[in-house]
Amino acid sequence: MKRILPLLVASLFVAGLHAAEPGRKPNIIFVLADDLGYGDLGAFGQKIIHTPTLDKFAAEGMKFTQHYAGSPVCAPARCVLMTGRHPGHAFVRDNHEIGSWYSFQGQIPIPADEPSLAAVMKAAGYATAAFGKWGLGGVGSTGDPLKHGFDHFFGFNDQRQAHNYFPQYLNDDEGKFVLTGNGNVSEKEGLSIPAGSDSNNPASYAAFIGKQYAPDLCCERALKFIKDNRDKPFFLYYPTTVPHLALQVPEDSLAEYKGKLGDKPYTGGDGYLPHQYPHAAYAAMITRMDRDIGRLHQLVSDLGLDGDTIFIFTSDNGAVYPLSGFDPVYFHSNGDLHGYKGDIYEGGMREPLIVRWPGHVPAGTTSPFVTGFEDWMPTLLELAGATNLVPATADGISFAATLRGEVQEPRPFLYREFHGYGGQQAIRVGDWKLLRRNLLGTPKKPAAPTLELYNLSADPMETTNVAAAHPELVEKLSAMMRAQHVASPEFPCPLLDHPDKS
Repeated sequence: MKRILPLLVASLFVAGLHAAEPGRKPNIIFVLADDLGYGDLGAFGQKIIHTPTLDKFAAEGMKFTQHYAGSPVCAPARCVLMTGRHPGHAFVRDNHEIGSWYSFQGQIPIPADEPSLAAVMKAAGYATAAFGKWGLGGVGSTGDPLKHGFDHFFGFNDQRQAHNYFPQYLNDDEGKFVLTGNGNVSEKEGLSIPAGSDSNNPASYAAFIGKQYAPDLCCERALKFIKDNRDKPFFLYYPTTVPHLALQVPEDSLAEYKGKLGDKPYTGGDGYLPHQYPHAAYAAMITRMDRDIGRLHQLVSDLGLDGDTIFIFTSDNGAVYPLSGFDPVYFHSNGDLHGYKGDIYEGGMREPLIVRWPGHVPAGTTSPFVTGFEDWMPTLLELAGATNLVPATADGISFAATLRGEVQEPRPFLYREFHGYGGQQAIRVGDWKLLRRNLLGTPKKPAAPTLELYNLSADPMETTNVAAAHPELVEKLSAMMRAQHVASPEFPCPLLDHPDKS
């Protein structure tokens, strides 16, 4: 029954509608990095970390300089991507664990009847699979990826478990795939810590390396999926956990950077593992991810599918603030953007985006067109010749015309809200961006909302709040924000749910 449900949900969209346009539909490989900042790729200004595959993709495709994740943290960003709803309408609006923090039951699940990107791609005739991190509902819940259009899922269902790259197991459809060599450990704070090891001694870091690195296994499954589906269109969702903390990478990749980046050992803390070479580890994790993307591309080329395959690369939110040995200032991870993961400022949400499709997406081009995660559902369906499958609930716009190199009318607005980190809300119209922060109070501390207005063309780093100088614009954008928020029982916010009192 679990495998039948996605088809039943998808059928609601397609009943009585004609099939997509004839001819081979393009394969789609959607790579989603985890906590990778705007400036972490060479094509976006990175000077230290080597990303030759993605830099080549940028040279052979289109870079987007104003692409926005669905939220500044993991689960709500992925909800926007999967459902096509912006965060004022989306079901998940913050990271939220089911059960205790370390129970690994998964995050709050999206509803079973929620139209999803995988379900509509399946309805369009695609084989579908996801390999990496899910975070939208535990195994067997209404948010199980197998209930939302994916034929296969392999990886971390619970994003809390995904804080460790050498876990005891990975979810394999409805079962568990045990990782031998990683199992002689005790679970503590979501990390696999070998019994008797000294977590405060960075010299003992080797004790925290298991035998099987989860991203390697996800890559192998992705390669097999491509081979198995070479004769039909496929939608491969590849939400890698890289470079989310903790800092862990096999020695063969670490060797490229070890001893070259002025590392000072990180001795552990905050629930994360120690590392002798934290700078080298972060760089090596990204370079290894880039290598794996290259392996996917090489296979596609070897199978003669390069011209029929769209490669998409972006990230779920900006780089995290200094934590667990990671130094975003050293790497200039968010470029010149203000803020980090968790912030509704540009550094928390604006992401690198590269799209490569030879013969269709103009090579070596850069687009400033403002796009967001909610746009992927209508865009990919248009590229697949199946615009009739876009659900009425979708908030996004298709930017397929921009991908083809055509001039496109700018989007009317881009809306974001996030119920974490004190409660935040933002809207962008043209170059103007209005923000409200501190929207959620506590029993001991009432909400104290702030209002900020920036012109991103003149002030891309959001340094000068000009709200006081533009009262009419502030009122106009505030009214637009109020119109885009729908109250959520799961994520209440009195100041947003009852705007007459805000």
